[in-house]
Amino acid sequence: MTRVRRGYIARRRRTKIRLFASTFIGAHSRLTRTATQQKMRALVSSYRDRGRQKRDFRRLWITRINAAVREKGVFHSYSRLIHNLYKKQLLLNRKILAQIAISNKNCLYMISNKIIK
Repeated sequence: MTRVRRGYIARRRRTKIRLFASTFIGAHSRLTRTATQQKMRALVSSYRDRGRQKRDFRRLWITRINAAVREKGVFHSYSRLIHNLYKKQLLLNRKILAQIAISNKNCLYMISNKIIK
């Protein structure tokens, strides 16, 4: 019997895994089986942390707005500010409000005065 030359499909699959895992440390970048496991683990972590990142940033924005509002003493809390924003139909999202609270506190003060009147 003649010698069978293997195809390129398995080699191509392993090459793709190695390219993905090339920045991993030690055996995680060199051995195919551990590289495959680490790739699966990395993809699971990235999927999970995309949702977590959205939550973390929302918490950060809320904390910043709350601190700025309490510092000025216009409202007693963040929740009253947001409630009055919705009542007056001033639809500013939390990201923009947090940026205003950091960069220009007078602008936040003017927005809160608009709500009160």
